[in-house]
Amino acid sequence: MAASARKQIWGWWFFDWASQPYSTLMLTFVFGPYFAQVAATYYLGQGLSDTAAHAAAQSAWGYGQTLSGVLIALLAPILGAVADQSGRRTGWVWFFSILYVVGAWAVWYLTPQNPDILMALVWFGVGLIGMEFATIFTNAMMPDLTGDEDMGRVSGSGFAFGYLGGIIALAIMLAFFVDSPTTGLTMLGKPPALGLDGATQEGTRSVGPFTAIWYVVFMVPFFLWVKEPKRAARRFHIGEALSDLWRLILSLRTRVSLGAHLISSMFYRDALNALYAFGGIYASGVLGWSIIKIGVFGIVGAIAATLFSWLGGKWDSARGPLPVIKLSMWTLILVCLVIAGMDPSQIYGIPLGAGQADIIFYVCGCLIGAAGGSLQSASRTMMVFHTTPEKATEAFGLYALSGKATAFIAPFLIAITTAISESQRIGISVPLIALFLVGLVLLKWVRPLGERGP
Repeated sequence: MAASARKQIWGWWFFDWASQPYSTLMLTFVFGPYFAQVAATYYLGQGLSDTAAHAAAQSAWGYGQTLSGVLIALLAPILGAVADQSGRRTGWVWFFSILYVVGAWAVWYLTPQNPDILMALVWFGVGLIGMEFATIFTNAMMPDLTGDEDMGRVSGSGFAFGYLGGIIALAIMLAFFVDSPTTGLTMLGKPPALGLDGATQEGTRSVGPFTAIWYVVFMVPFFLWVKEPKRAARRFHIGEALSDLWRLILSLRTRVSLGAHLISSMFYRDALNALYAFGGIYASGVLGWSIIKIGVFGIVGAIAATLFSWLGGKWDSARGPLPVIKLSMWTLILVCLVIAGMDPSQIYGIPLGAGQADIIFYVCGCLIGAAGGSLQSASRTMMVFHTTPEKATEAFGLYALSGKATAFIAPFLIAITTAISESQRIGISVPLIALFLVGLVLLKWVRPLGERGP
């Protein structure tokens, strides 16, 4: 491989490195649990019981993810069609990077005292939308980086590199910034760095500015090294772009494998994203873990994700993405079944000793990381096998639609099921198992190599 081609791939991988903290730090292991703790305390002050307050906090988080998912679902395919029609993608990455940075930074203002729950959800949603849309355009650059025979390895190594960045970012946050709400000290037993006030949890709240700065610094290689292929300049017509998108949607009636992949991923990626979004909240509300302990759990899971994204990418290149997708989904169903039947004292009626529930959940974290990383990587490869470089942004916009068209369903089902059952275990596990099973059934119509093979 030529040096310039390797440099382009490394630049493309740096987007995963730069953006991963929004998932690792913001969505799952630091801000999500912090939001749950602050919101639960707020609802306790409104007169709810402890169980009901934690359930209400989980529901609020679910409704916030629902709204963001609806907006992404509505706009993603349109933006993809517009970008392909104009022939440019990098400018869109710049624009949505700004939303990422602004949204991440603003969650700093969610304080334990007099918290503005609504605005915290709004700003978190702005950053999440920025990350999701930037990902559409960077994914669409993938067909220009390498050939089909190496696509799985490039995709898997990108996810592995991103998870490695997430591990390092999370380790820095835990060691120097995330502070205990009771002691005000970090995992190292010291006050938060940079003179931040542990009494008002400024260390934990700094996860927003930290995530924003990390992104700005590590996107530099992407913008310097990744160059779009020169394409003939085209005049932009919104009507023509939307017509192209409509033709693509209509073509799904005859492109059975692509349609099945999009609909299947509509369900299983929704379930996976919800598992990430609510995993830390489950650990906080059901197991009573601190944010620091949840962060350590996150590092363990991210290490597994790094290793198995890389291994899954190699398996993907050797055997195709479909077997990787299926095995990953069965693994995640197993995890959900464990979560459904476990609390700190028992699992499906079998008594657990002190700390055993924690060990089981650590194992679940490893499995979530391993299966989730491999599933995302293989799904991205499968999408590449169903499109062309010229239509990649439009296709990945449709792929984002399939991932977000029902993205409001998993958080909404979790919010509703949790509210009705007043059980975080049931509220999380039952909807996710159902969504994974639907996705598995639909894979029956997906061809192993998409539209590139027999």
